[in-house]
Amino acid sequence: MLPPPGGPSIVSVVEQKRGNGVDQSISLFTSSSVPGQNFLKVQFLGASGANPGAGNASYKMVSESGTAREMAASVPGVRMARSATFLQNSYGPFGYASGTSRSGDTCIYAWQQIRSRRSDQTQARNFGMIQVRLRLCDARATERQLLGVMYGYTVIGTFNGEIWNPFGMTQGADQSLGRAGNPIYPDEGGYRNSPMPIGYEPAEEPVTRRPAVARQTVARPAAAEAPVLPQAVGPRVPGPDLSENTQQTPMIAPALSNPPVQQQARQQARQQAMTASGVTVPSPDCIGTAAMTAACQR
Repeated sequence: MLPPPGGPSIVSVVEQKRGNGVDQSISLFTSSSVPGQNFLKVQFLGASGANPGAGNASYKMVSESGTAREMAASVPGVRMARSATFLQNSYGPFGYASGTSRSGDTCIYAWQQIRSRRSDQTQARNFGMIQVRLRLCDARATERQLLGVMYGYTVIGTFNGEIWNPFGMTQGADQSLGRAGNPIYPDEGGYRNSPMPIGYEPAEEPVTRRPAVARQTVARPAAAEAPVLPQAVGPRVPGPDLSENTQQTPMIAPALSNPPVQQQARQQARQQAMTASGVTVPSPDCIGTAAMTAACQR
């Protein structure tokens, strides 16, 4: 027996010949943390007489209790749920169960018994039987990908003698061939459903990328604004050379001036106002004995 093209790959094959058949255990590549090895087991039962000294294998029909024991031993620690959907590959109907491990691995356990129909066995022929068991667990494959192995494996063994044929009578050609009202198109789909893909390749491991380092933007200091000086608030004083009819312009004293400078400026303004009219008025400081000082005689 061979797995489908494209995988999973075969690791080893162990074969044991019996008096009435041959047992094969095919170990498959395993990429999972679930304990155990992926395998494809096949048992050919018929009167081959290859090794009479090894004893004969008993005929075991597929049962629910027997399948549950097989799953518990083959897929330990994984809760498996049986599928209620009827499935069929090239060799006939089969069943399977699937589950997910705690680490997220997907597992399936499938079983199939290849045997001719009872109507074919009444002709004293087709008494052979093939038992198939598949255990697959993968960390990066989906349930549908694993199930594709059951549709793509190939039985390459034969039985000695026509009486032990397990496949029954040869199937005839499709009845739709040559019949009116059954068009066949050149594309794969046509009026039939798309076939189940066989084989699978495990997905590539995700590439861990380093997190991008955020660029640090240095905030530039704002341009230094000119300081706003407080303005002096006071009554509007008309200039000495302005008449009452002219427009009065307010004079605002500087905010940052020394008091002695302001006093000296006011004194000079008073003197200019006195000399402008042509009449010299003595200062109040030059009355009496103070009039003899040099400052009052100027």
